[in-house]
Amino acid sequence: MKITGKQIAMARILLGLNQQDLADALGIARKTILRIENEQSPGSTKTLASIQRFFEHRGLEFTPKEGVQRSESRLQILKGHQGFSDFLDDVYETSIAFGTSAQKAPVYLSNVHHQNWVDWMGDDKWANHVRRMTDKRNVLDVRIIVKDGDLNFPASDYSQYKWIPETFFNKKSFYSYGDKLAFLDFKKEDVHVTIMEHAEFAEGYRALFNIAWHHFAKTPKS
Repeated sequence: MKITGKQIAMARILLGLNQQDLADALGIARKTILRIENEQSPGSTKTLASIQRFFEHRGLEFTPKEGVQRSESRLQILKGHQGFSDFLDDVYETSIAFGTSAQKAPVYLSNVHHQNWVDWMGDDKWANHVRRMTDKRNVLDVRIIVKDGDLNFPASDYSQYKWIPETFFNKKSFYSYGDKLAFLDFKKEDVHVTIMEHAEFAEGYRALFNIAWHHFAKTPKS
C-alpha cells in the first residue's frame, strides 16, 4: 500500500512531531515533506518507503482509506538465508531509528552462538552488518550473552559480551531491539526467525535480561 501525504501528516501529529523533526530524522529537506503532505509532489518510492519505515518502527501502522493507527502487536516469520538477512536489516534499521547519542537504543541478545549468524548470513554479508553497526555504535547499546567459555566475539567492535553458565544456556536465541522481540531457531537445514512487534513484551524481556546481565552473567576473562 502506498502511503499518502494525508497519512504522513496524521502520523506526525500522533507522535507529536513537526515537519522539521521528521525531515531531520530522515536526513531529507523539510520542503520535501511539505510538498508530499500538500500533495504537490507524490514523493519518490525510496522516500515514501523511508517515511513508512520510520513511523512503523515507532508503533504506527497505515490502514486502507488513508487511515493511521497505533499498532499493539504484529507477528512476522522469516526463514532461510534471505529471511535471516532481512531480519538483520530490520535490526539495523529499527535500532538506529530508536537510538540517539543522548539515549542509546538497547539491543539485547541472549543464548547467542555467533557461528550461526555467520553461517546463515555468509562472510560478506556478516562483515557488512558488523561495519554498519559499528558505524552507528554511538547510538546503540548492544549487549550479548554467550555461553561460559565462548571466546568468539565477532561483534566486539560495537557490543559488550558476558558469559552465562552452560546450565542456563540453550540453543534458542532471543533478540530484543526497538519495540520488537525476536525468537531465533537455528535448525540443521533451516533457520526460523519469529519477530513480535510489541513494545511491552520487548521491554519486559529487557528487564529480565538486565537481571541476568547484572546478577548472573560474568565478564569474560579474555
